[in-house]
Amino acid sequence: MHELVIISGKGGTGKTSIVGAFAALAEKKVLCDADVDAADLHLLLTPTIIERHDFRAGHKASIDPDRCIQCGDCRERCRFDAISPSFVVDQLQCEGCGVCYYFCPAGAVDFPESLCGEWYFSKTRFGPMVHARLGIAEENSGKLVSLVRKEARQIAEKDHLDWILTDGPPGIGCPVIASIGGASAVLIVSEPTVSGLHDLNRVAELARHFKVPVLVCVNKADLHWEGAHEIAEHCRARGYEFMGYLPFDSDFTRAQVEGKTIIEYNDGPAKDAVMELWQKVSQAVEKSGVGPEG
Repeated sequence: MHELVIISGKGGTGKTSIVGAFAALAEKKVLCDADVDAADLHLLLTPTIIERHDFRAGHKASIDPDRCIQCGDCRERCRFDAISPSFVVDQLQCEGCGVCYYFCPAGAVDFPESLCGEWYFSKTRFGPMVHARLGIAEENSGKLVSLVRKEARQIAEKDHLDWILTDGPPGIGCPVIASIGGASAVLIVSEPTVSGLHDLNRVAELARHFKVPVLVCVNKADLHWEGAHEIAEHCRARGYEFMGYLPFDSDFTRAQVEGKTIIEYNDGPAKDAVMELWQKVSQAVEKSGVGPEG
């Protein structure tokens, strides 16, 4: 079993379009959308939800007025000014530190685990999929990413699947770290710009820190061939495996509007480029012989 995580240094590079296309090409796979803050793979694959589960993480305080003696101890200790003069906890201000809960002399503070979102097991036209939705302004996205990856791995093991294809979040923050740790490889999708090269370096160094093999492709390469070639040479100099170029093609957008992958949409040059990319990427991952850890 191999886990390939598709990531990028920023949003909008085409990760989800590529994951959807790979889903249409790969055999014996489970799909995983680890971009829980702004999940959109479901828009392309229109999954049918089979199971729906609450995601609970972190804690928020609340004060029971029937038990509260209004001594003011909690207000004095709260460093986030989350408790009003009438001893009501502002849930947006509360950071879940628990100091009011632990020090309340009357035991009037409840400290339940928070409902932060949902995660789903679904069926798609390309096979099983695990995805999630983090609530608005909720935290613990890294924990939710780890959860969906764990569930996807369990499905792959149970059904004897060869691939876990994961649509990772952009950037280099906590959700990205949670999405790549222990993966067989990451495919970084870059753009042929100065900022694209900068973002590529940041996320590639992150993957290298966690000892995850780095593969790179340049999307929309024909918009600036000089920049695309510069990124390719830069990858070879840094020891990143360069997988190739994808053209700018409005058919990607047209396919998305129709809820299709570029593989299903037509037989144009973009489809050929993605098929060639998948062949190179899958061979590189299989050749490495690295499977997902733990």
